Amino acid sequence: MDHQDSSGCRGCSNGHGVALSPGQAHDAPEGRKLLHRVGRMPRPIHLLMDRAYEGDATRQLAWDLGFVPVVPPKQNRLTLWELDRAMYKRRNERERLFRRLKGFRRLFSRFEKRDVMFVAFINFALIVDGLH
Repeated sequence: MDHQDSSGCRGCSNGHGVALSPGQAHDAPEGRKLLHRVGRMPRPIHLLMDRAYEGDATRQLAWDLGFVPVVPPKQNRLTLWELDRAMYKRRNERERLFRRLKGFRRLFSRFEKRDVMFVAFINFALIVDGLH
């Protein structure tokens, strides 16, 4: 999932924390846990998700917490919903960012044991990526 503004950052003025999930966990239940940890948004924020998060429970929770879920329905769905295709295409930008961040082995092997150090190294990697 992609949180599109800074309100999900550690230490922000809204008091939200960074949400990290174990890599071996199933996507949809862990995604719902992360949404609960982030909490209610003061204004609607688009939440870009892939089809692993398209379940009714996950989408409804996103709506209840003030997010606008942007996720394509699976092809076997009986009732389809409108998809903001222009917004969903922006998900590709995030996917490419993650591909570039994979060059920082330290991030994806999770050397850091403390979340605060892990997030600090993510910030460092984003700065280095922005300078290129």
